Parts: sequence; C-alpha cells; structure tokens
Amino acid sequence: MVDWQVLSTRIGKVAPSATLAVDSKAKAMKAAGLDVIGFGAGEPNFPTPGYIVEAAANACRDPRNHRYTPTAGLPELRQAIADKTLRDSGFAVQPEQVVVTNGGKQAVYEAFQVLLNEGDEVIIPAPYWTSYPEAVKLAGGVPIKVFAGADRGFEPDMDAIEQARTARTKAIVVNTPANPTGAVWSEETVTAIGEWALEHHIWVISDEIYEHLHYDDASVSYIGACVPEVRGQLLILNGVAKTYAMTGWRVGWMVAPAPVAKAATTLQGHLSSNVSNVSQRAALAAVGGSLRAVAMMRAAFDARRKAIVSALNAVDGIVCPNPTGAFYAFANVQALLGRPIGPGNTVCATSAQFAAALLDQAHVAAVPGEAFGAPGYLRFSYALADDQLVEGMRRLTAWVS
Repeated sequence: MVDWQVLSTRIGKVAPSATLAVDSKAKAMKAAGLDVIGFGAGEPNFPTPGYIVEAAANACRDPRNHRYTPTAGLPELRQAIADKTLRDSGFAVQPEQVVVTNGGKQAVYEAFQVLLNEGDEVIIPAPYWTSYPEAVKLAGGVPIKVFAGADRGFEPDMDAIEQARTARTKAIVVNTPANPTGAVWSEETVTAIGEWALEHHIWVISDEIYEHLHYDDASVSYIGACVPEVRGQLLILNGVAKTYAMTGWRVGWMVAPAPVAKAATTLQGHLSSNVSNVSQRAALAAVGGSLRAVAMMRAAFDARRKAIVSALNAVDGIVCPNPTGAFYAFANVQALLGRPIGPGNTVCATSAQFAAALLDQAHVAAVPGEAFGAPGYLRFSYALADDQLVEGMRRLTAWVS
C-alpha cells in the first residue's frame, strides 16, 4: 500500500482474534485433507434443539419476518429476555432495558463504545476472553489487566484490583463462569467487586454467557442480585450461543440502565440495525422455553470435563486445574517449554510456539495462553465430540512423549 492508503491508527492497535485464527487454520488444514482435532473454538458440537429449529422454520414462512424489526429487537423477545433475567439473574428489569444484538460479541463492542471516552481505563481480570481488551481499544479506552493465577483458582484479588484503580478507571469486567479458565467466582468475590464499584462510581460489565454451565457443587453468583444497589451502573451481556448450541444463529443481548440501552440502540441503528428476524424468533423459543435440553448438554460437558482434565494431568509436564464452569480446560505447559518435544525435537520458548508446533506436527488445535493474558498456558475447549476428545488427547500425549 502507498502512503496515502495507510489505515487508521485505531485498527492498527487491535490484534486479530486468536481463537478465530486457530480455528481458521485448523479448518484450512482440514480442507487440505489433514485430519485435525480442534480444541480451539468455544462452540458446542450439539445441534440446536429441535423445537428451536422448528420455531425458526415456521418463522421463515411468516411474511412478518421478511421485514425489519425495531432496532433493539422484537418486543416479545425483549420481554422474554427480561423474564429470563428475573428467573436466572434474580432481579426484575424492563424490556426497555434490553437491546438484542448480533451475537454476544456485538453486545461487548457496543458496551464499551457507549461508555468510554478516549483514555478511559477498564480493569479486566486476567486470564480474560481475548476480545475484551481489543473492544476496549476500539472504543479509545485503555485495558488494565489484573492477573490472578491458578493458586487463587483464577479468581480476582480485590487488593490487586484496588491497586489498579486510577482516576481514569471507568469500568470493570466480570466474567463468571469464566473464559478461558472455567473458573466460577465465589459469591464473596462477586459481592466485593459490586461494593467496590459502588464506592468508586465504576461501571460493571457482567458477561454471563456461560451462566448455565457449571459443575460439581459450584453455583453462579449474579452481581446484580448480590449487590442490588449496583444495578444502576450494571450492564449484563449474554446470548443464546453457548447455552442452547446456537453459535451460528448470532443472537446476543445487553441488559442495561435505560439511558445506556437507548445509547446502544442508537449506535446499533447506524451499525447493523436489527438482528435477523428468523434468528430472533429462534431465540424467543430458546429463552422462553425450558432448560431440559441445556441440562442434557451440561451433563455431556461434565463427562468430557472429567475426561480431558484427567488426560491432561496424566501428561508429564502438564498441570491442569479442575474447571467448575464453561467448557474449557486451561492447562499449564510451562514445564514443557525450553525442552525438545515431538519427533523433530522441537524446542518451544513460548506457549504460542508450543501451540503452533502442536497443530503443525500432531494436528491438534489449542489456543495459546498469550491470547488470554496468561503466557505458559493452553486453552482446550471440550465442547467437541467424545471420540474427537479421546483422539486429540492421545495425539497430544504421544507427541509430548
């Protein structure tokens, strides 16, 4: 490109999605005829439940769904999301506080766009979902990463969060159950964050996309229920993708104080307008229905969780804490760095190099910890078929050995 074709400084600051990059490379290798086991993408392998698909099929035949809807979403879907928030998050909201978005990722993007001014800081507990800091940067903000390791169960430390606070701190991100660690934060931590945010007049952005995926005796604490007073400065981000195996339907939402929801609707009106009518009708069937199909999928994820954690910890040099939420295993591979691995005696200095070699040589795709602010780790999604999981772990074990 010549000088006058230079792209914006803003886009130059943003890194590509590491999870999508790994998934894209794995798919390209598959298209080239290679047998790749993909632990990269956080995408349930189950089909969308039949009653949801049927609702979408019926919606296709209804001419009402061949037109635009209100930008913020179908009124009946916004009401259903408000009802679902009361059922799950434990407090009442109005439909006017709901904005239906093109997937949960758009809700994240819009949240930062409407809250942040240039130079505002957002505290992001690490390890974090790879898109949080990039969405902050796209809004002109500054991501402030506060790390909590396996010794704390990947649960934020309030002293460290307070030390990170400055006069420019505008918001904090809450994500429990968490991506990439699978950690479910305690009620004490969630409450402490809410009370801290209240005291210091800081927005709370609570990503609750994995709320129904928790195991053992873990239970999810909702910050809006733990600290009712924080609801006036709370944005809840969610969607149907993970809970109902609907990643491709692209329906998420934001629940926020009315002025924030109105601002997000204004932004969306110029960005993408409304979400597909048919997808919204499918989401209506999902959030308005029972959680029986969700329970079935959660039981399958639980069995896979136990299998993958056992397999990873059986590999000499890998340590994998037991996750109690989401569908990710976050494995520490630091002991394998700097030593010969694989048939070619490859020496990897970083977990990013380790993940690349694992994909190229063993045809196993995982996401390196660098993408989540945690070098030395690999994230393995166990939202894939049982036989694929077993074969992937067999290849990893053989490659390391």
